[in-house]
Amino acid sequence: MESLSDPTNALWPFPFTPQDWAQTPLAVQAYVHTLRDEVKQLHDVVETLEARLQQNSTTSSRPPSSDSPYKKPRQRTTTTPRRKAGGKPGHPGHRQVLLPPTTVREVRPERCACGNTTFALTTPYYTHQVLELPPIALDVTHWVLHQGWCPDCGHWSKALVPPEHASGYGPRFSALMGELAGTYGNGRRMVQTFCASVLQVPISLGAIQKVLDRVAQAIEPHYSAIATQARHSLVSYIDETPWWCINTLHWLWVMVSERVAFYMIHPRRSKEAFAALIDDWAGILVSDGYGVYQNWVQARQTCLAHLIRTARSLAARQQAELAAYGTWALAELQRLCHMATAPPTGGEWRAWYARLCRLIEQYHDRADDAGRFARRLLREMDSLWVFLAQHGVDPTNNRAEVRSVDQKPSFQLRGLVPR
Repeated sequence: MESLSDPTNALWPFPFTPQDWAQTPLAVQAYVHTLRDEVKQLHDVVETLEARLQQNSTTSSRPPSSDSPYKKPRQRTTTTPRRKAGGKPGHPGHRQVLLPPTTVREVRPERCACGNTTFALTTPYYTHQVLELPPIALDVTHWVLHQGWCPDCGHWSKALVPPEHASGYGPRFSALMGELAGTYGNGRRMVQTFCASVLQVPISLGAIQKVLDRVAQAIEPHYSAIATQARHSLVSYIDETPWWCINTLHWLWVMVSERVAFYMIHPRRSKEAFAALIDDWAGILVSDGYGVYQNWVQARQTCLAHLIRTARSLAARQQAELAAYGTWALAELQRLCHMATAPPTGGEWRAWYARLCRLIEQYHDRADDAGRFARRLLREMDSLWVFLAQHGVDPTNNRAEVRSVDQKPSFQLRGLVPR
């Protein structure tokens, strides 16, 4: 790089002549250079912060629900004419799902358009379905306990409530409260309000908590069975997300296989929490780039969706070099992800691999975000294309991402949600 003090430098940065600069004291020149370096550093910081403010669900790991509703998504520019509304020719369309009816009403035409009111033949041509809740009325059973006088010993003997009814709340009512508080994450007061307004049942917060404790105890064997099945799968998709429990930050961990999704709430996001989640599992891991996952000794597929979002974020940067690198990386990562559905030929694979190596080598030594991303790609190299070699492995961690962000586990009945 040419020195700024060189009068022959074509990129003269100052609003005065090189001759004036040459007559400037050396101490002032050094101070000006220091100020220029500080301005450049501050400019880089501002650009990084502005890029962070522009992030959304397509350029970061944020969920779509965090996107601003006032920012319209960018429309795709294409020369392809717009397709007509409706399904493609031959597509059967979306059919109404008819449930088993409790009542059937036959409706026949009353009058023809010509005025005739007599029809020789009528046949059904369409079924219109109407759904309605029946009046909600709980089954209330009073167990009247009697006591009897024993003439032999002179004592009163009292009947006892059958053990299965001792709690005072039946299994379906208890399951409903468990569903409201567990699966849908409602607090105890919300459950109390629902019972009073919809079911016309007054119930105390303490009684609700006792019901939820019994529900948690009842589903414990099923929870353990799900954990066992998840820990015996060949491929697992694992993710973690913040989870607030009574104003205290915990972490919701999820381990997803082909058949089950196993959740665990843990107070830490750490190696110990990861070990508690997987226990003795030792299969193929699909995850994001969290450091704990990168130390996995077995095969690991890194989530290409995370890398694609990072590349898309770089492509949107104002600095030309960062944007060019992000655009290049985005194109290559998208090509790699597409190989999951369209496996490459040997020549296509060698060409893609050569471009990736050139992409990493060209930017590896830079100190900016492009260099950091290039070094990340180099660290993740062995985990980029495991899905091509192992059957049943996806190129992304979307299975775990969707479940950890959008779904709530029912085992939060264990007192881990606000009451």
